[in-house]
Amino acid sequence: MDQDDHVCLCYRVSLRKIRAYLARENPPVASLISECLDAGTGCGWCVPFLEHLHDQHTRGVEPDLKISPQKYAEARTGYKQSGERDKGVVAEATGDGGS
Repeated sequence: MDQDDHVCLCYRVSLRKIRAYLARENPPVASLISECLDAGTGCGWCVPFLEHLHDQHTRGVEPDLKISPQKYAEARTGYKQSGERDKGVVAEATGDGGS
């Protein structure tokens, strides 16, 4: 993802905003991203991705998602229809075994 792509599609929270928040506030838990930016409080799609970005930050790695914004948005549409996340998309975005 590019830094201006939206991680939270409901509230249009970009990767740039999340990175800036993490760098500025250094929150001890990922849920504080939601408290400040509202990310993750709409449909819930982005919650595991927010947790991944927070984990990267706490390990000193620049927070990033390894997925195209188009594929990310398409997977979110499927999530909203079925209520289930595509585990392959989560793995790809977080670099946990995805291609």
